[in-house]
Amino acid sequence: MTAVEYNAPPNYTLDVELYPVAELRRRVGDADARGLERIDFHCLIYITAGRYAHMVDFETQSMAPGSLLLLQPGQVHRFGDLSGCDGWLLVFRSELLPAGGGAEVGPQIGTGNAVDELALLQLAEGQRTHLRLGAAARKAVSETFERMAGDTRSAPSQALNALLRSQVQSLLLRLRLEAEPSAADDRVEPAVLQRYRRYRAAVERNFARWHGVAPYAERLGCSEKSLTRAALLVTDRSAKAVLTERLVLEAKRQLAHTLLPVATIGDQLGFAEATNFVKFFRREAGLTPGAFRAGQRGQRSQK
Repeated sequence: MTAVEYNAPPNYTLDVELYPVAELRRRVGDADARGLERIDFHCLIYITAGRYAHMVDFETQSMAPGSLLLLQPGQVHRFGDLSGCDGWLLVFRSELLPAGGGAEVGPQIGTGNAVDELALLQLAEGQRTHLRLGAAARKAVSETFERMAGDTRSAPSQALNALLRSQVQSLLLRLRLEAEPSAADDRVEPAVLQRYRRYRAAVERNFARWHGVAPYAERLGCSEKSLTRAALLVTDRSAKAVLTERLVLEAKRQLAHTLLPVATIGDQLGFAEATNFVKFFRREAGLTPGAFRAGQRGQRSQK
């Protein structure tokens, strides 16, 4: 797997890269040959026409007109066949967004900035940061991309960078508003939804240290039972299952992305003994860490 860092084209001085899928096809080249990549920047893929399938964290996302996929630093992804679709790709670094960028919409998640809050909102409800926009949102988002594309063709300047930053934040806030209604199920009381989102944010920060629900309950000032109830109401999964899924995902990312020994990966994820990590991974993923790693390499060699 390739680690992909943000690397703007030569002489490109803007903080945001935006280009149509036609240009993306040229840059990506043979998608199969590229294999898996782990990115260190934010990326939005927006489909305006046709169909497209993109693999993110070992799950394939089927995209159609109005689909928008948010990729975050640390995620593993693979480009698919881009020949049958049209749309946009937006790339920017985390530094583009100041802390607290999402505060205007509401502090209920409070994870730092608009893109992180949107991501957690989506992850919390199991949507894997894949939005399917309604007609009004599609029109607004398409217009935003068109406007930004025009702006990026202007001569670079400090004012233009500020404008692009503002447009990106505005876009992300719009997407969060679009996601919010579907996330807040009428069955779930606001306080319960808030408790779950706080739990999900805490899991993101501490999953490698705390493998049980009890430390999270203590940190959040509630009982394990209340966290499990919140998780079940929001995701139909227990709080423990949510935590376990995040731990397994990071293990898969490390196994596919690095050449680190299995024991080292287990240690980084909080397993004192390699045998315990192997047992955990086999139980949850259905195969050993070594077999999973070999399978990921085999998929690439067969491309």
